[in-house]
Amino acid sequence: MAIGLLMPKATAVWLVENTALTFDQIADFCNLHQLEVKGIADGDVAQGIRGMDPVASGQLTRDEIERGQNDGRYLLKLSESKVEIPEVKTKRGPRYTPVSRRQDRPDAISWLLRLHPELTDGQVMKLVGTTKPTIQSIRDRTHWNAPNIQPKDPVTLGLCSQQHLDAAVQKAAERLARERAKIEKEAIKAGTLLPTKETIQEDAVVEEAPRSNLVTAKAMEEAEAQAAGSRSETPSIADAFSSTPGSVENDEPAEETYDADSVFAKLKDLKVEDENDEAATTDEQ
Repeated sequence: MAIGLLMPKATAVWLVENTALTFDQIADFCNLHQLEVKGIADGDVAQGIRGMDPVASGQLTRDEIERGQNDGRYLLKLSESKVEIPEVKTKRGPRYTPVSRRQDRPDAISWLLRLHPELTDGQVMKLVGTTKPTIQSIRDRTHWNAPNIQPKDPVTLGLCSQQHLDAAVQKAAERLARERAKIEKEAIKAGTLLPTKETIQEDAVVEEAPRSNLVTAKAMEEAEAQAAGSRSETPSIADAFSSTPGSVENDEPAEETYDADSVFAKLKDLKVEDENDEAATTDEQ
């Protein structure tokens, strides 16, 4: 069975007219039925069709034809094209929405924006067949019918299938996971590899730290020495109240002891002084 053969009936006409291949070989190479090839040979089928040379078009070689003519059971093989034709990728545009359902698109867009904010505008456009300005106006509440818009499931409205919606949501989730992993990777890289400027600044701080520590320790030692000297010059409370020579207690006069004779002698002296004072007062009068 030949794949990718151009103009199979025209090729079969040429092979029937110009080669001795069997009907089976021609039918297999051109992907036709044996009776159809027999009808071409009899002139009942493909009347008026001009034969196309597969050798000139590069689809078959002379050696392949000769090998098939020598062996009736041999199946011809299509030659590989020397020209690489790139695969045509069709770009899928917005989904077509019937006219009767276009009034439901704002409700579907509002539902998608509320329940699936991870979807991009392009994905929403493909799901419900809308435009980017419409999505933006519904998001900003500037749509002309914004007060009457009510979020509704686009699958229920018939604007898209559940399969397409699930595929779009899964694709958006995978995109978010990749972005999150990239951010985490950059954060880890930023935490382990610092810029050269920050590294130089950290080295300078480490070099200056021991010097500042030495200065601080020296200042503390000097302060402690001064404090110790002041404590030695100033008497403590215990020294002030201790009974050592030169203390406050030793400077006070000792208490006098009294006996009966000394007391009476003192009284006599006081009595004599009183009498003398009275006599002096009388003389003056």
